[in-house]
Amino acid sequence: MPRPVETLKLTPEQRRVAHMAASLLLEYPGPEFATRMPLIESSVAALPEPLAAEFATFLGHARAVSSTALEQEYVATFDLKRKCCLYLSYYAAGDTRRRGTALVAFLEAYRAAGWEFEADELPDFLPAVLEFSARSDSPVAAELIAAHREGLEVLRAALARIDSPYAAVASAVCMSLPEIDDATRERYLTLVNEGPPTETVGLSFLGNLAPYSPTGAPHEEVRA
Repeated sequence: MPRPVETLKLTPEQRRVAHMAASLLLEYPGPEFATRMPLIESSVAALPEPLAAEFATFLGHARAVSSTALEQEYVATFDLKRKCCLYLSYYAAGDTRRRGTALVAFLEAYRAAGWEFEADELPDFLPAVLEFSARSDSPVAAELIAAHREGLEVLRAALARIDSPYAAVASAVCMSLPEIDDATRERYLTLVNEGPPTETVGLSFLGNLAPYSPTGAPHEEVRA
């Protein structure tokens, strides 16, 4: 059974800082990663101690290994392990027909908040969702993350099980969210044990979605 995390009462600004930092740390650690680290470190240092400590654990690891080693670790963790997927709808829908509906729901959530999703990733990519939460004032962002709390807990448990340094980042995200109820805990424990559904289908329908531009109101772009 995964270790429960302490949920913290954060101010909106603290939550934005935590989610933006987690978004950057959960992206592929490419050439810009090293230049971002000092800013991330200074930002998270002001967060409540338990949360800052989780970020410090990962950042300490990132500084201790080479950039090549960190890139290889990222691929081995998130690209090759089914339960360490960074696409939130995968945990509930897996590779099934239901995932199509889930992905459309993510796009509609961005649109409801006046944002346009323009990125090479799918709209349920966790770093993109966290950036949305960090930069949007809409309650839709918080609701979107809350709706996929089970997936976040499965990710956290899977990373902890393999002793991944990324488990600290996942724990920080879970700490920043409201305490889960018993029903949610039961659902994520079921997912931890059984894994996502495995029916395999294509996702080509996403290519048929028309571009969305809200009328009469400014909008933001989410870029993963």
